[in-house]
Amino acid sequence: MASRVLSRALVTAKWLSEAVRAGRVGTSLRVLDASWYPPQERNARQEFKERHIPGASFFDIEECRDQSSPYDFMLPSESHFADYVGRLGVSNDTHVVVYDGDELGTFYAPRAWWMFRAFGHKEVSVLNGGFKNWVKEGHPVTAEVSQPTPAVFKARLDRALLKTFEEMIQNVGSLRFQVVDSRPEGRFRGTELDQGLESGHIPGAVNIPFHSFLTETGHEKSIEEIQEIFREKKVDLSKPLVATCRKGVTACHIALAAYLCGKRDVAVYDGSWSEWFHRAPPRYKVSELKRNK
Repeated sequence: MASRVLSRALVTAKWLSEAVRAGRVGTSLRVLDASWYPPQERNARQEFKERHIPGASFFDIEECRDQSSPYDFMLPSESHFADYVGRLGVSNDTHVVVYDGDELGTFYAPRAWWMFRAFGHKEVSVLNGGFKNWVKEGHPVTAEVSQPTPAVFKARLDRALLKTFEEMIQNVGSLRFQVVDSRPEGRFRGTELDQGLESGHIPGAVNIPFHSFLTETGHEKSIEEIQEIFREKKVDLSKPLVATCRKGVTACHIALAAYLCGKRDVAVYDGSWSEWFHRAPPRYKVSELKRNK
């Protein structure tokens, strides 16, 4: 079962390159660049225009989100998501492959992967190793921007894959599900600022920094290695699990890693620490910095 799940959640650069060369990118296979970077560092859309995987479209996470929310990158409505991906040529029958150009290999692509799954789309994969390794391995790139034929996508939110602030608050007392936080250790512990916010974590959460699941080259580690990481942190993949982070992005690496191990029902706390910091009572924000004062 694990290998079948692996092949669906991840595709190799070799597989995708063969699909590109064979002209299979079209109505049945869409490739999406889901890169995002802090504006002062890199311009994802401009980089896409300069070079990308042939036939790919740009999946703009700034546009495909709930723009009325005070928190970054919250899920859009069903209709917003359906309209947006439909314009990218994605129908309910399309196999979607997502990637990004982060130097780590993969950063935002798992968020796009999870978004598709949250809206009921099963045939979605992450390009293992990302654009960095695609280029490194000598696969084709282009500056030609394709114009996909619009498609009809029907979105249906799967509430089981999403957790709200209220559900997270209830869980502090009930402990109905495990919580894994994917941020760096210093931000989890509260010893360093988290993008301008005081840091810390939700009571009872376990810390597994998302890059733990990536090799030095930026590929996903093996299923056996991923299982061992969860075991070391005493995270039981047979029990309910929710992932969180700073703004609901790297938490999706936890969901992807667990999915590769055969656990398909990891939920993401969409608001994550950015919402928790602003809404949770002080006693529900665990910080070593506060404790040491």
